Amino acid sequence: MKTYEFSIIASGLDPDADDFADRFYDAGCDDATVSFQKGHIIIDFAREAGSISDAVASAIDNVHAAGVKVDRIEPDPLVSLSEIAARAGLTRAAITNYAKGIRGKGFPAPIARVTSDSPLWDWASVARWMVANEKLPREDAIAAGVVKEANEAIGRGEIHLGERLKRRARDEEQALEAA
Repeated sequence: MKTYEFSIIASGLDPDADDFADRFYDAGCDDATVSFQKGHIIIDFAREAGSISDAVASAIDNVHAAGVKVDRIEPDPLVSLSEIAARAGLTRAAITNYAKGIRGKGFPAPIARVTSDSPLWDWASVARWMVANEKLPREDAIAAGVVKEANEAIGRGEIHLGERLKRRARDEEQALEAA
C-alpha cells in the first residue's frame, strides 16, 4: 500500500455545526484534516490505498457519506509554468525552455488564457509529456489523469467513481507504454 496525498474541496455543511469534524471522521475520513477556508470545506487526505484511483474514489465516497457535496479534487488540473516546475521539481527556466521548444519538442500547448501573459496548461497532458521525456515518474502522470477524470465526472454530477477511475488509470498506463 502507498499513501496518496490530495485534497477534496466540498460544500453543503455548516462549519459551525457541533458535529462538523465528527461527521467526516465517522464517515471514514479519519486519514484527513478538515478545515474551512474562503467559504469552502477543504479535506486534505493522506490515504493509504493500492492505487491512486482507489484512494480518490474511496475518499469521494467517504466525503459524500459525511453529507456534503464534492466540488472538485486538487491538485488543480490547470497549471502555470511555475506550478509545472514545482510539481516536477525543475526550475521555472527549464520548463519555459520546454514550453518554447528550446529544449525538447512537442511540449503540450496551453489550453486556457492562450493569448494572455499567464497561460494555463492541462497537467495530465504535461505530465504525460514529461514521463515520455524522462522528467517525471510514471505514477505522477497516472495520478494527473485520474484527478482530471474525477473532476470531469464530478462536474457532470457523477458520484460513485471507482470503476471509472480504475479505467482511466489503466488507459493512462497503456498510453504511457505506447509512448
